[in-house]
Amino acid sequence: MESFLKSFEIVVRGKGKARAELDQRNPRTSEAFFELLPLEASAMIWGEEVYFDIPLQTDDENPNSSAEPGDISYWSPGPALCIFFGRTQPVSGVNHLGRVREGLGIFKEVRAGDRIILNRL
Repeated sequence: MESFLKSFEIVVRGKGKARAELDQRNPRTSEAFFELLPLEASAMIWGEEVYFDIPLQTDDENPNSSAEPGDISYWSPGPALCIFFGRTQPVSGVNHLGRVREGLGIFKEVRAGDRIILNRL
């Protein structure tokens, strides 16, 4: 898949940072998400997934019921941004926006309530 060449940084306060890149699996949703940056949120945990509320209300574009480690996805019922770092699968269909390209391991250290900051690169 070609990239939008739109990258962003995910900082977990006190734990480190990761670099992510958007892709074309759900281009309309990816673009709407990118326009929201910068964002700051409080982490929640579901298995091997970090997620947090984001102020994006949009319909599903191309929902998928599975995820791979590194997938960054929009879950419309939240609405939330989900970062999959292990074997956990979505509770329902998600719209994949991109992938973590560097630093995926920091998400294993995230705990509920940790501050997460997303900035454009």
